[in-house]
Formats: sequence, structure tokens, C-alpha cells
Amino acid sequence: MATELDNALNEIMDTLTVPGAMFELETVERFGRELPSIKGVPPSLAHYFAHFCNEHKDTTFLVDGDLRLTFGEVYAAARQAAGGLVEGYGVERGDRIGIAARNSANWIVSYMAVIMAGGCATLLNGWWTGEELSDGIKLAKCKFVLADAGRAARLEGTGHGSDIVVFEHDGPPSNGLAILNAKGGDASTALPELGPDDVATILYTSGSTGQSKGAWSDHRGVVQGVFNYVAQTVMSLHLLASRGEAPTVQPSALVAVPLFHVTGSIPLFLQSFAIGRKLVMIPKWDAVAAMKAIADEKITYFVGVPLMSYEIATHPDRDKYDMSSCMSFAAGGAPRPVEHVTRIKEAFPDGFPLLGYGLTETNAVGCGNFNENYIAKPESTGRASVPLVDLAILDDDGNALAQGKVGEVSIRSIANFRGYWENPEATASAIMEDGYFRTGDLGYLDEDDYLYIVDRKKDIIIRGGENISCIEVEQGIYAHEDIVECSCFGLPDERLGEVPAAVWYAKPGSGLTEEKLLEFLSEHLAKFKIPQTMWEAKEPLPRLGTEKIDKRTVRDQFAAGSSGG
Repeated sequence: MATELDNALNEIMDTLTVPGAMFELETVERFGRELPSIKGVPPSLAHYFAHFCNEHKDTTFLVDGDLRLTFGEVYAAARQAAGGLVEGYGVERGDRIGIAARNSANWIVSYMAVIMAGGCATLLNGWWTGEELSDGIKLAKCKFVLADAGRAARLEGTGHGSDIVVFEHDGPPSNGLAILNAKGGDASTALPELGPDDVATILYTSGSTGQSKGAWSDHRGVVQGVFNYVAQTVMSLHLLASRGEAPTVQPSALVAVPLFHVTGSIPLFLQSFAIGRKLVMIPKWDAVAAMKAIADEKITYFVGVPLMSYEIATHPDRDKYDMSSCMSFAAGGAPRPVEHVTRIKEAFPDGFPLLGYGLTETNAVGCGNFNENYIAKPESTGRASVPLVDLAILDDDGNALAQGKVGEVSIRSIANFRGYWENPEATASAIMEDGYFRTGDLGYLDEDDYLYIVDRKKDIIIRGGENISCIEVEQGIYAHEDIVECSCFGLPDERLGEVPAAVWYAKPGSGLTEEKLLEFLSEHLAKFKIPQTMWEAKEPLPRLGTEKIDKRTVRDQFAAGSSGG
């Protein structure tokens, strides 16, 4: 039976989507059917930036250390840099321009400039090793890469084949991004006219095939995904207003997740333009720095992987900081343990924990579990996000399953990605002919249409919101000349959700030790992918009748009762 909150939210969204309302719907033909689309949105991200930066031009947008920039100042900096990219660097519509850097105000301006210049913002994972960054650059055939000094150093000698343009984080864009105008071009340089069908972004996702795939989206998909989040935010504001609890301060959020991830990119960064939200940067995750920023900047919204809000809620110094302004503690990227939900609510009795479920391929759009409903159903990722998401539980043949039956969670919406870059086989296996994206997650819908994730079909470990392919880790181990066979799997971890673990079997008499193997892996895999627990097998690993390694038996033999934390 629908809750009182569900009924209230349904009623509000119904009023927001009728003809003439703020989020009036129309349809767009795709996959041989009419998909709902929010009417009257900007035709591209470039138009979106221009409109809302003008709307909020005198409002503070970015806080990065001592640097404070308004929406108007950020747009002016991006317009200047975009002119340099077009005239000085020859960027044309559709060119893939890589961005490889940590979070900063200048990362954001760089992203905007690439989009406004007509390029495809290709968001390279800043945690990757040089080899992994190189693979991502080669996959997308980046025309060049905007990188900070740290990532540029990693890329040296990796044979990626692209030019690296190094920018700086500290200081205003006029200094840190001056190199983008060094070859000519400025705010007067003509920029291309973009439309909804132009390619906008490539975000990378780990898959069961090992190497990361590049999920590309057009401007329509990204903008619609952003506006689906905006519609949810406006729905929530209407609810608060009806309760006499509407906020009276500027919305603000702490940027504690990487901007190259879809959670950082869509609901956090891009949504902020439309709602006039201030973004406050911290260079890396630190619970004390986060609490201080929340108190100093009166942060109203926090989003991160589940362990982040849990660390704040349980930190021994929490009472030293006035964090009463923060009313929402959202999590995404991994399931949140039930006990975390309770602890967060106890720590912040006037606020609420929230949970979102979306994927890189859906531009973060999927499901959401809010406030009282999350407290009541803490194991659920919530209901399908209206007004755009069509959520289905399908069997292996693509048939819809009855309520309560476990099958593959599948999402169809106009916000979905268009495919994996230059990988038609992977695209065809992920997107059904009728438009459903098969997530690889197994789940079911309860009687109230709340989604419960029970398992994953994909061989993926989610460590603190970061996807790790077991096959990729195994390939890294197999790269050592003394390894005969290995098996990688996830172990439960209280802080991170899961951590990678592995069993390895070496050539007899090789003398390979765990220390030597870990040293080898540190040169080939990002730190977060390296197994936290490893066991050396003294004999060949058990196999199935197909001669594949029996991963379940391996895990049971070596990891029974183990955890990563």
C-alpha cells in the first residue's frame, strides 16, 4: 500500500507535468515507440549553461579554497576558454576532448569550455594508472587531453597518441586555464551551434569484459537526465513548502565525489545550474574537512558513497561542528547497510538519509528512496524516478516478470546513453530492441513498486562506489610471468561495502611472494583495484565441468568467514 508520502509526492508530480506546467511532457520517438520527454528544456548543455548562468549571474556558484566565483564569473571564464579551444586548438563539433584531473573549479570551467566549443567531454577516471588512462584516451581517440600535472606525469611514456594540455587547479581560471587561450581565441570567438542530437559526453564504466567501456550520450539524454533530477528537487521543495519547512537559504552542496563519475557529474554538478546551488570543493575526502566545510558554508545537501555520510555520523568530533544546515544525506554508487540508515538518522534527527540508484549508462537516472520512506524500507533503492523512468524486471528473454519475482533490473528512458563508443557488440547486448538497458543487477519490485537489489549478474565489485571488474583484476595478476591461475571476488566491508580479494597459484618453485605480487600490481592497476586480501593456493584451483575456474568454490574454500574490514 502506498505511503502517505508517496501519495503526496505523486500528487505534486502530477501537477508539475500537466500541459502548461513547469515540467510539461511531450514524447520523442526512439526504439519504435514514443518515450516521455520534458518539454521546453534547453537543446544542449551549452544553451543550458548560458541560460542558467545568466539567471543566477550574481549568485555564488563555486567555492574552492580561497576562490569564490559567481555563476556569471564561471560562465565568462568558460566562454573565454571555449574561444581558445575553437580558435587556438581547432576543436570541432564531436571532437573527443579528454579531461584527466582531480576536482576543482578549473575542472568545472574546463568541462563547460569543452562543451561550449562543441567538443565531447570525455571524462577520464582520475584514479586510473597511466596505462589505464592511456587505454581510455585511445578508446575515445581523444583529439587532446586537458590534464593536471599529476595525471600528465602518469601518462608519460604510455603511448596514448594524444597531445596533453596541462592546466593548474589553484587560483582563478584566468591563471590556471591561461594555456587554453595561449594559441589565440577569446570570448569573442564564434562558437558552434549545438543541438540535442550532437554527442555530448563519454563516461567510462567497468564491465564484465574487463576493460572499461566508454558510454556516450547526446545532449538530449544528458539534459533530460539533469531535468529529471530538477523535477525531483522541485517536487521535494513543494512538499516541504506544504509542511511549512521550505528552506530559506541558498541550496549548497559539498563536492565529495569525483566529478568524472556520473553521480558527481549529473545530479550534483550539472543540476546545480538550474537550482542555483553553490558547490563547495574539497581536494580529497576527509571527514573532518567535510564537517568543517558543512559548518562554515552552511551546506544543505550532502551526497557521497555510503561510507562518507556514515563516517560523519559516527565521527567522535561530530559535535564540534554545527551541521544543522544539512538536511539531506544522500548516497549512491553502492547499497547502504541498514544500520547506516539508522545511525545517520540518529545523528541528524532534523535531517534525512536518502538513497539513489542509477548507472553511468542511465545518466544517473533510476530510482530514489526518500525521507520517511527510506526509514521504513531501508533495504530498498526506492521507486522509479518520475517523470521519465520506465523500470522493468525482465527474464533472460526480455519478458517482464510479475511483481515480487527476481529478474534483471532494466531501465528505459530518453535520458539513457546511446551506446558504448566504437563497441557495437557490447551496445547490442546491453540495449534491447525496445530500448530497455539491462543493468546486470538482479532485483524485484514489492507491492508498492519499490525496487530491491538482491544480486549482480555482472562480475563487478563495488568498492565505495567505484566499480571494479574482477576480470580486469585477474588480468592484472595474470600479467605476472609466474602466475598460473587466479580468481578475484569481492569481500564484504563495513566501510566500503566491498573490497577486492584474490586467490593466486604460482609456478612451483617460482619464489613469488605476496609482497612481490603486490609490488607488481601497483604498477599495473589503480590502487583501489588491488586486492586488499590475497591467498596463495598450494595447488591448482578447482574447476567446473566447462573447465572454467569454479569461483564459488574458490571463494568458499579461502574466504569463508572473511571480510575486508
